[in-house]
Parts: sequence; C-alpha cells; structure tokens
Amino acid sequence: MNLGTLIVGPREHVMAIAELDDTAAAELGPLLRDTARVVETLCRPEQTYVCMWSHGRDARKHLHIAVQPVTGEVRARYGGLRSEQLQARMLADGEEPDATDVEQFCERARELFRAITDNSAEDRS
Repeated sequence: MNLGTLIVGPREHVMAIAELDDTAAAELGPLLRDTARVVETLCRPEQTYVCMWSHGRDARKHLHIAVQPVTGEVRARYGGLRSEQLQARMLADGEEPDATDVEQFCERARELFRAITDNSAEDRS
C-alpha cells in the first residue's frame, strides 16, 4: 500500500470482527478513530479508507484493518481507480514506499499517537 497506510490488528488471534470479545470491541472504535486522525494529520488525503482484510490463501487467516490515505496523486498514479479496485491494483503492482520515508512517517505517527494518548489521559483526569 502507499506511504501512510497503517494496519490495525488485534493482539489475540482473531479472524473476524464478530469474534472480538467485549473489551477488544470497545477498544476498536476509538483506536480506528485515532489511527484515522494520525493518517489524516500526516497525509492530508482527500479520503481515508478503513477496510478489513482477513484473507489467507483459501480461508480466513487473521484480522487486519487497513487505514489508508488516498490522495488525488495516488488515484492519478493508478488511472483514477478507487476503492477495492485501487487497492487490488496497488497490491498487484507490489510497489513499496522508500524505507527512509516509511521510517520518517512512522516516527511522526508515533509522536502523534503519544500526543493523542496523553490528551486522552488528561481528559479522563
């Protein structure tokens, strides 16, 4: 996927959202919101896709939720494709972002997640 895509996954082995226990389900919404906020802040996309993937070769494997920034530049690079067609083409092409760019993005994302966590802790106090 493109630079800025983050993957959210449960700590325990789970293959579907329907299998989440109550605690994990309660944590998922705020975690997805915070992840989307990080992606939107750092990438300024026209749209942020949030979609679930759990496919293995022949059956469900493990739950992953992709939080992906989609800009006009990304869509133009892939002929204007959108949604699952865009994602399928990106995965088939196998292009990977530059490792240095990924490291820099991850460091900035960590800082934003820390700030969000700190603000949430202050709000609860």
